Amino acid sequence: MIDKTQRKYTWLSLSIVAAVLIIDQISKFLVKTNMFLGEEIDVFSWFKILFVENNGMAFGLELGSKLFLTLFRIVAIFLIGYYIFKLIKKNNNLKKGYLVCLSLIFAGAIGNIIDCLFYGVIFNSPSYPMTATLFPAEGGYADLMYGKVVDMLYFPLFSFVWPDWVPVVGGSLFEFFEPVFNIADSAITIGILVLLIFYRESLSFEFSKKEE
Repeated sequence: MIDKTQRKYTWLSLSIVAAVLIIDQISKFLVKTNMFLGEEIDVFSWFKILFVENNGMAFGLELGSKLFLTLFRIVAIFLIGYYIFKLIKKNNNLKKGYLVCLSLIFAGAIGNIIDCLFYGVIFNSPSYPMTATLFPAEGGYADLMYGKVVDMLYFPLFSFVWPDWVPVVGGSLFEFFEPVFNIADSAITIGILVLLIFYRESLSFEFSKKEE
């Protein structure tokens, strides 16, 4: 039987996950169907919408094969979801902020796995300068689980050229912040950072109990 507090925590977690997924997927659909790959829109000098796709993890990182990454994400989602379920069910001094962080990470992971699982099937990959079509007659650009993650948020806050006398990087351009990411990446990053900064004790307590 779910008590009132557990119901409140459940709705809080579900609301966060739903909000992140809706915003994430709407933004990706809009970019995918209205911009060609590599197109850039200047919002401010320090913020641009840049349509890129990647096979890897957050911020375009590459790690292992595409199939491995997709399966890894699926396993991670189930583990995080189960952990949240157990926390809510246990309901012993559960901090709202801790639950919010976990829900953000969970939602972000789901957001990117949707791209990997389905985007290759439901979108085509047209040549420049055409934009993608949803449910194309000729079929998608890849099989199930082999889709690419859509990124679009780009913050080139500042850049400079390293002096020639600096070893290795001398004469090259440095740009901050160079990675292009999406709403799902943002949710994961915010959740992890807040978790590590403000809820390390809660995280340590949970892990220490598992070791007992």
